[in-house]
Amino acid sequence: MAEFDVIIIGGGPGGYVCAIRCAQLGLKTAVVEGRDTLGGTCLNVGCIPSKALLNATHHLHEVHENFEKMGLMGAKPTVDWARMLGYKDDVIGQNTKGIEFLFKKNKVTWLKGWGSIPAAGQVKVGDEVHSAKNIVIATGSESSPLNGVTVDEKTVVTSTGALTLEKIPAKLVVIGAGVIGLEMGSVYARLGAEVTVVEYLDAITPGMDAEVAKSFQRILQKQGLKFILGAAVQGVDVSKKGAKVRYKLRKDDSEATLDADTVLVATGRRPFTAGLGLESLGVEMLPRGQVKTDAHFATNIKGLYAIGDAITGPMLAHKAEDEGMALAEILAGKAGHVNYGVIPGVIYTTPEVASVGKTEEQLKEEGRAYKVGKFSFMGNGRAKAVFQGEGFVKLLADKATDRILGAHIIGPAAGDLIHEVCVAMEFGASAQDLALTCHAHPTYSEAVREAALACGDGAIHA
Repeated sequence: MAEFDVIIIGGGPGGYVCAIRCAQLGLKTAVVEGRDTLGGTCLNVGCIPSKALLNATHHLHEVHENFEKMGLMGAKPTVDWARMLGYKDDVIGQNTKGIEFLFKKNKVTWLKGWGSIPAAGQVKVGDEVHSAKNIVIATGSESSPLNGVTVDEKTVVTSTGALTLEKIPAKLVVIGAGVIGLEMGSVYARLGAEVTVVEYLDAITPGMDAEVAKSFQRILQKQGLKFILGAAVQGVDVSKKGAKVRYKLRKDDSEATLDADTVLVATGRRPFTAGLGLESLGVEMLPRGQVKTDAHFATNIKGLYAIGDAITGPMLAHKAEDEGMALAEILAGKAGHVNYGVIPGVIYTTPEVASVGKTEEQLKEEGRAYKVGKFSFMGNGRAKAVFQGEGFVKLLADKATDRILGAHIIGPAAGDLIHEVCVAMEFGASAQDLALTCHAHPTYSEAVREAALACGDGAIHA
């Protein structure tokens, strides 16, 4: 029996970051991971491979739509799907091998296999039982099932299967207009598929600032994606010819069908804790399957903790990473903290969409007096030069104090631009603080400054 200060179950972003930080703080640390590679869903079948395909297909789109506008002439490239998937796999390999290197560098032990917790302070991997002063559940999440829909990862797929399709479908139906569905829908639309997105609610990207969501849907429609909103999927019938998606419109209960070569089920994710033995251990769970924890990530069992998608909060890799680092600090006797009010969210389509803090709808619901500063990328010289002037930056600030309460960006490099606002919010900055900060010209970031100026006397280039 090997003894450790910390054993973390799960080698995804939350688990491996927690492990490395624990080791850096002098704790003898091990990670249990049953996959052949580290990195969890994110690096293997999620964030990283999807971004590789988004990158490849974005370049394809640029060649076909914008190169001639810039005087770049010549034969347009065709798609070698097998080679594109090979590029994606290479990107995965580089990243997962990088985590292995970091484990060796920081002397983190990788216990290969699937773990369970037979008793407090014990983790079983295969036939071996290891002891630990502290155990961390970082087992992540899995795709949520949908009633009446059977996933086979060939014709009816989750995001995992969508990353490894044998061929590009002529018709793709995406069930769910959230981040995963829109990103993968964008990939296949650029590759020539006819993409239809079916969403139960009356708007795409639930929880997003409504003004941004409307603009986002309009831009995606111009890119060829079709949307059927307010539709409840009743089932998917699979045959040798493909699939039929049956749905019912909520407004009038009328029923219709869609033909598809491939159906992507992207209706969200749920915590993955099966096989850990939590029920027999007496671990308190929440109604939606999350592990119940206190403010310090502790469960009701002494020495047992949980982070990431296994607990409440947004299912984001960077949220899990922050929790992993904070918990490592706590286990080492320091003060660990996560500011849940400043966790950005990004959709990696083109244009990108990013947000942090409160939406306008949330502020209205709270009854909080606020002001809005907006600036269109049409007024940004750099954005217009790359054919991405359609979006905007929207900054929300307290009406009395000018303190930044939230930001919502749709436009080029939005996923990077949002972090200027994140840092500002961490320091309790005002919109004026951003407005008075010199920004290099010509950069996309000038649009953030202009939105901040719009919270005051007005933007310059609007």
